[in-house]
Amino acid sequence: MAMIEPKRLIEVDLPIRRISAHARREKSIRHGHISTLHIWWARRPLAACRAVLCASLWPDPADPACPEAFIAKAKDEMLGWTAFERQKVLSDESRERFEAARKNASRFDEPGELRMALLNFIADFANWDNSANADFLATSRALTQSAHEALGGASGTRPLVVDSFAGGGSIPLEAMRIGADAFASDLNPIPVLLNKIILEYIPRYGRKLADGVRKWGLWIKEKAAEELAEFYPADKDGAIPVAYLWARTIISEDPSGGRVPVEVPLMRSLWLSKRQGKLKALRWKRDANGAVECETVKVPYADGNSIEVRRPLLEIFTPKDAKDVENGTVARGSASCPVTGYTTPVTAVRKQIKARHGGAEDARLYCVAITIPGRPGYHYRLPSVADQKAVSTAVHELGLLTTDNAGRLSLVPNESTPDKKSHRAVVGARVYGMNKFSNLFTPRQLLALVTLVRLIGQIKDEIYKGNDTCFSDAVMSGISVAINRQADYTTSLCSWHLTREVIGHTFVRQAIPMVWDFAEVAPFCEKSGNFEGALNWVALNLEGGFESVSQGQAQLASATVHPLPDNAAQCFFTDPPYYDAVPYADLSDFFYVWFKRTLGRAMPELFAHQLTDKHGQAVVAHPDNKDQRADYEAKMNSAMAEGRRILSSNGIGCVVFAHKSTAGWESQLQAMVDAGWTITATWPIDTEMSNRMNAMGAATLASSVHLVVRPRATNGYAQVGDWRDVLDELPKRIHAWLPRLAEEGVVGADAIFACLGPALEIFSRYDKVEKASGETVALREYLEQVWAAVSKEALSAVVADADLSGFEADARLSAMWLWTVAAPAKGDAEGDDDGAKAKPSGFALEYDAARKIAQGLGANLDDLAGIVEVKGDTATLLPVARRAKHLFGEGVAEPAAARGNKGADQIDLFADLGEDSPHEQAREGQIAGKPGETTLDRVHQAMILFASGRSDALKRFLVEDGVGREPGLWKLAQALSALYPPGTQEKRWIDGVLARKKGLGL
Repeated sequence: MAMIEPKRLIEVDLPIRRISAHARREKSIRHGHISTLHIWWARRPLAACRAVLCASLWPDPADPACPEAFIAKAKDEMLGWTAFERQKVLSDESRERFEAARKNASRFDEPGELRMALLNFIADFANWDNSANADFLATSRALTQSAHEALGGASGTRPLVVDSFAGGGSIPLEAMRIGADAFASDLNPIPVLLNKIILEYIPRYGRKLADGVRKWGLWIKEKAAEELAEFYPADKDGAIPVAYLWARTIISEDPSGGRVPVEVPLMRSLWLSKRQGKLKALRWKRDANGAVECETVKVPYADGNSIEVRRPLLEIFTPKDAKDVENGTVARGSASCPVTGYTTPVTAVRKQIKARHGGAEDARLYCVAITIPGRPGYHYRLPSVADQKAVSTAVHELGLLTTDNAGRLSLVPNESTPDKKSHRAVVGARVYGMNKFSNLFTPRQLLALVTLVRLIGQIKDEIYKGNDTCFSDAVMSGISVAINRQADYTTSLCSWHLTREVIGHTFVRQAIPMVWDFAEVAPFCEKSGNFEGALNWVALNLEGGFESVSQGQAQLASATVHPLPDNAAQCFFTDPPYYDAVPYADLSDFFYVWFKRTLGRAMPELFAHQLTDKHGQAVVAHPDNKDQRADYEAKMNSAMAEGRRILSSNGIGCVVFAHKSTAGWESQLQAMVDAGWTITATWPIDTEMSNRMNAMGAATLASSVHLVVRPRATNGYAQVGDWRDVLDELPKRIHAWLPRLAEEGVVGADAIFACLGPALEIFSRYDKVEKASGETVALREYLEQVWAAVSKEALSAVVADADLSGFEADARLSAMWLWTVAAPAKGDAEGDDDGAKAKPSGFALEYDAARKIAQGLGANLDDLAGIVEVKGDTATLLPVARRAKHLFGEGVAEPAAARGNKGADQIDLFADLGEDSPHEQAREGQIAGKPGETTLDRVHQAMILFASGRSDALKRFLVEDGVGREPGLWKLAQALSALYPPGTQEKRWIDGVLARKKGLGL
């Protein structure tokens, strides 16, 4: 008789609030953390992976089918934590429970208590500070081994955890940490290399590997510094340049500019340092009449010839405050000439830069950051003749270093950058003519990187001499990773951070953006972005590994055709690509071209191709492309089916998804259902920092939703569900789940998408669901019902004791919308990649998500144009200020605050009305127009009157017009007060209106 399979801990409970706190904190940990080894995008926090793996591999001791052997082991291990010296590393919550057990050992005889002890242990083990603690490691490994054997694993073997989209390696690394074997595969060679380092090299060699990388890496550094000294000369007074500040340039297209045109440096800002206490900036050098002074120089141009231009001169000064510093010359791609004031439009700027392949080679060096012996901090000077000579000499030298020692491969990466068919995040380089990866660098930057590559090739034989091949591969890999870290800090896409005075790296976002003014690091100085620092970062990771009791393996393979045999794994845990979120292959080509030059001959199985595989990856570059969507869905279906195939019949799976696109979710869920998975639990773990750029003002997920799955039982025949039963159970499940999410701090878009899992638990237990007519219900149709159920349930709970169900559709949708976004709207971060228009102000949602929310509330977006604006695939809930004309009539001006006057405490709704205006009565306190048609309209009218400082008009509106005597008005106002994000003008205005209620006798 087959053993009844007990539920795993993760299928019963998970302390997601505490795990989330550790996952968020981990984002700010740098030294020795796996994420600092090498860039990989959308990497899972180790805290979340560690917790989920423990809870997935360990059975629930409170389950009647839990093996007695595991219960006994779990009790023994938990009692081991009652000792005072071990409790010191526990949280207060856990310490209290273990202290109670110390006084009464029988406490853990109660299955529920033992379960809570294990969950508390998992929550504390998620803490980064405990990740290498010997006691935590010993307990977790003992429980993993006990669970494996108790659940049918052969004695002496370990459970195998498989990740077929291994990426940065968080999941397999944590599997090994807790005593499981790990198999990591990926289609992309870079994550395969990183996983080989993490899973194979570090556990095997540890500190020896770190020492080898330091030894040979420092040899390369010293040799390169010697060879390149003339290209980074020290100043005659002993000062050391650490960063060179450059600006791309255009020729002003002012039609009246004169015989000699003006060269315009594209500078976002004239600031050099905003560090407190040491402000430094640039200003245009002016003559006695205030005109900008220029020098006449010859510069290369697109056709290869030189042209004569007037170059405006700069000087360095110490501003007293921000008002002393002029604006930069470029804003959203358009360039303003400091000499004539003429603005060259973005299309013309782009055309000029594109003709010069990005303009990095002939950019203008405008300042040098230096250190001066005996004087702390950074100092700034204008470029010298020696600086210019070093740059021009580097161009000549680069031409002499074109091929490697074997003459087979250009040392300069001339491979093509992503083309116009690629993902929107990476085509910026092509837009500006950077058609080759070499175009992303200045000649001197290329010279420095090519020198490092050439030197590692020279010492390759020395590294392999006397060492085993595996160790030598590991050393070469570590040094290559350091060179790639250097490349990330050595492009014409690196910015100078004004407040910290450090060089930023290229991939601050998951994109290849344009940067107008950039910072070039002096690679062998002792400051930000230097090569020795890159070596140290890598070495810290190599020596910071733990002593592993298990085995790991990394292999280049597609998730759609997995190399493992059937039933090989006990846990299938993976984090697949998020639909159209990250263009992994296109981004990774930046690093691939350098790895190919450092490791191509040592690891031809990884780096033999021109670039990474674009055809095989499961990524949607353009969501409006039906073929790409279909291709993604087919590949994800195959990947999920392969995961089901390699998992043992009593195994467990976990699939992570964290994308706000409803289309992405539908594709992922459809793949899992079709592959034969049943979803048994869903846990949203907050893994993102709230200040990340793409989280501002939109319903971007902060949580990664972990979908726990089991192979669907077949029993030899198809399991058919009844549509009526499914629909009857759905709202009950949502009703029970949303409050639990709220208790754990999961709200807004995170909660909505986290509800998809419990809803799919119902649907996915069947091979198909049929209506009474015999028609099979498509997943898409069911998901429409899910959105409706979630919207209705969330609306009823959106504000405690506030029933908004009786309000008009605009109020219901606004409340639900604000709850979903749960973040203040903000414009674009300062950037300059392509002159794109700013995002619309307001609260943004993906259009399809907004449509489904509205539909679930019985509303139609097309009928709510007065509060919702749709542009492309984005729907925006309009700010109250932008509704002024709609609410008060065309004669009323848009409030100043809506036009960008952020400093004003009040807006002047009627500022543009003349004295003879028919609405002049408004100046005297009369409201222009009638009370709005809906309760939301009337609440917004009151908010605008308050914001305009029209106290008399607000009083007349609320008292004389009788609007304030409507109970629904205040009920809705109270609800909105709780929903508007803190710090927004809407929050201030609605609270101001509520404060007037009592004073008006209402």
